[in-house]
Amino acid sequence: MIYTCTITPSLDYTTYLPELRLGELNRSSEVFYYPGGKGINVSRVLGRLGTSSVALGYIGGFTGQYITDFLNKEGILTDFIQTDEITRINVKVKAAEESELNGPGPRINYLQQNELLEKVKAMTSGDWFVLAGSLTRSIPISFFKELAAICEKNNVKFVLDTSGSALKDLIHTKPFLIKPNIEELGELFHTEITTKEEALHFAKNLVGKGIQHVVVSMGGEGALLVTEDLTLFAEAPKGQVVNTVGAGDSLVAGFLASFTKNEDASEAFRYGVASGSATAFSSDLCVKNDVDRLHEQLTIQSLTEGNEK
Repeated sequence: MIYTCTITPSLDYTTYLPELRLGELNRSSEVFYYPGGKGINVSRVLGRLGTSSVALGYIGGFTGQYITDFLNKEGILTDFIQTDEITRINVKVKAAEESELNGPGPRINYLQQNELLEKVKAMTSGDWFVLAGSLTRSIPISFFKELAAICEKNNVKFVLDTSGSALKDLIHTKPFLIKPNIEELGELFHTEITTKEEALHFAKNLVGKGIQHVVVSMGGEGALLVTEDLTLFAEAPKGQVVNTVGAGDSLVAGFLASFTKNEDASEAFRYGVASGSATAFSSDLCVKNDVDRLHEQLTIQSLTEGNEK
């Protein structure tokens, strides 16, 4: 089973305005309510691609209940840990310019941390644990290192999709898969990366540290996969970008949906890029028909350092 974990979920309230006038009454033309969080997005896309998962994380209050009900209606299993705090609401204002107001993540106490620890300890060989999104400061990084160590001990594949200092600290746990974008990859090495060749060089460095699969998303340029045996580049398919929120999560979900069926990293990478692109080309997370269509259009090429062709 695939278990996704979102430490700081949210209820995303998205409102559309013809114009945002600060200091005045604004009336929305449309509003949408969606469960937010990278791990939750991975579970939602997995479900749309016909792959089961269990969504883990911390929720509370009426917003937490809304998230649980929403996911259950989509057929997604949940095993959330309850907190005493109301799950945060993130406000997305879509007008001439886009604005966001994100609420603070929850404070997770020792007992709540231990609940998640016990859930991960119960996972067995062949399971997957996907830790995705921002990690609240109320939990020390040593806790997440312990989760990774449990995964390694129990032969559970650990997938890590976070950023900043948390990513830098946790890459030493040798995850099965990480998916930094090109900016995040540069931050890991205190440099700016501008070419596929540079991205390939630093991704190989990470594989040398024990990470099994490094996928580097490069926006409209495409994406790169590096393993011990593979260095592949997928050019982004052509299409009108409508929404980039969740595209990276969709890439991860597509990769897992494919890999859990055939354990072919090249094919999983191709399906992942198709999934991420399908989300970018739609107003919501991707659907399987669009992913399958883009999958057939994608071409994958091998790369070597010193050769970007």
